[in-house]
Amino acid sequence: MADITSRDDEKSRELAKETGRIEEQERQRERSQAKETGRKQGQEEERAREKQKAGPGGKWLMTLIWLIVLACIVVVAAFLTLSVSVTSTTPGDALPFTTMYGVSFPEGQTIAIGDSQINVLSYQNELISDIDGDRQKLVLGENRMITERRAVIKTLGIITLMDTNFRISLIYKGDRDNRAYFDMAVQTSKQVPDILLKNLLPAEIDARPM
Repeated sequence: MADITSRDDEKSRELAKETGRIEEQERQRERSQAKETGRKQGQEEERAREKQKAGPGGKWLMTLIWLIVLACIVVVAAFLTLSVSVTSTTPGDALPFTTMYGVSFPEGQTIAIGDSQINVLSYQNELISDIDGDRQKLVLGENRMITERRAVIKTLGIITLMDTNFRISLIYKGDRDNRAYFDMAVQTSKQVPDILLKNLLPAEIDARPM
């Protein structure tokens, strides 16, 4: 009789343990579900706060930023696609606008200004200047003219930024370190911004506004 009672007590304890284990698993599952629900609710609240912060003002700010970025891209593209076309023209148009530069030409090297080919070489106190095959000797203070031309500067292949007639006058100022120095006057039929006008002048002559 005692053995039967002992077995019943043991079964009761095992059943109680199993019931407790099942209840603990259920509580653990409920805690996990509650934690997941809280996490999702927190994410939704955070998104709602971000939308509220953005509002109409935030949208305008993002639009402004994108417009600035687009403008920068257009400016860079326009600069990279600048093209200069220089052609001969019949002299006679008024050239009322003058821009002065100090320039220096490397001696013995052919330099192109527009469609003109220029080569200079010093000899004693004189300078031999060759412009498009026409040679002349220059002394200090003497002038040499590049005849009138028409220049058209375009960007993006189709947009004309400059269309003007121009003439260049060079006054010889002497030579130093195998470079011949000149005061250069660029006369144009229209007012042209310096940033565009310098596109006519090659980097080799180191043109600096006076």
